[in-house]
Amino acid sequence: MARIISGLLLMLGLFQGGQGGWIYAKAWLAGLMVEKAWTRTLEGEDRVRPWPWADTWPVARLSFPEHGSDMVVLEGASGRILAFAPGHLHGTATPGEDGACVVAGHRDTHFSVLEHLQQGDPIEVEGAGGSKHSYRVRESAVLHKDDVWALAPIGGAELILVTCWPFDAVIPGGSGRYVIWADRSPA
Repeated sequence: MARIISGLLLMLGLFQGGQGGWIYAKAWLAGLMVEKAWTRTLEGEDRVRPWPWADTWPVARLSFPEHGSDMVVLEGASGRILAFAPGHLHGTATPGEDGACVVAGHRDTHFSVLEHLQQGDPIEVEGAGGSKHSYRVRESAVLHKDDVWALAPIGGAELILVTCWPFDAVIPGGSGRYVIWADRSPA
C-alpha cells in the first residue's frame, strides 16, 4: 500500500512540475516570437502578429539603459497581452510621437524595473518605423487605480508607465498603481 501511495504521489509531483515547466517554456517561446515580430516590424512590415491568432503586434521597444533592461511593447493593454509584454494603451499617443503615450506592464515581470527608476534616469523608445527618442524620468507616484487624471497629457511628448503596486505584493491586482512620468529630451 505504501508503494502505491508513493507511486501516486510521485506521479502527481511529476505532473505538477510538468505544468509549471510548461508555463516557463510557453513564456520563453512567446518572447522569441514577439522579438521576431519586432524584427519584421523594423524591416517595414505592418502589424506583424507574433503568432497567427494574436490580436496584437509590436509598436515599440523600451530600453532602460542604466538598469540593463529592454523590452518590446505590444499594441493594447488587455490581460492576455500583458502576459507576454508591456502594452500600449489604445487612444494614447503612439510611442515616440507628440502627446501622452501610456504603456502598462506587470510589476513582477517586464515592469519590475520601474521600482528602481529614479528622477532623471533615461528611457529610450524605438518606434515601429525605427525612429529613436530619449526620455528622462520626471517623477513617480503611487495612485489609486481610479485616478485616471494621471494619464492626461500635459503637452509636448510624454511617456507614462503604469504598473500595479506594491511591487512585492503576494496577491496580484489590488487598487494601487505605480506611475512614472517621463519627458522627451530635446533632439
